[in-house]
Amino acid sequence: MQHIVVGVDGSKASRRALGWAVEQARASGATVEVVHAWTTPDMGTDPLARALGDPSKLEEQARRELQLVVDEADESGLVSPIERTLVHEGPARALLNAATGADMLVVGSRGLGGGEAGLGSVSHGVIGDAPCPVVVVPPSTSNEPETAVT
Repeated sequence: MQHIVVGVDGSKASRRALGWAVEQARASGATVEVVHAWTTPDMGTDPLARALGDPSKLEEQARRELQLVVDEADESGLVSPIERTLVHEGPARALLNAATGADMLVVGSRGLGGGEAGLGSVSHGVIGDAPCPVVVVPPSTSNEPETAVT
């Protein structure tokens, strides 16, 4: 194993996914690439709403979130520092693109969207189309992630 891609969105599950990916990278000597995707929401035609949806401010916030999550990770014992990738794209598509050529894609079971128990839209969206094995890490305290290999 040489390259692990992990998706983060700031949620508890994505932070656990990053921790799991880092442990695997330590054990295998792989590099870790953290991907954080952001999109510009449709704010309609209301000028106030559009001002709140300023793409440069949204990108700045996404960059801060990526930095915060990665800065919390313990990079000791890794072959190289964690690579940080910020993408202006839907999260599932961004992860699928980043996983091209990777040995493994790691995601949390549910992100900030919450929802019911089980898989969230992003984890569900990458499982069937990923170009490499996918590991889905639950937000629970269990040491063993739910795994889906594609």
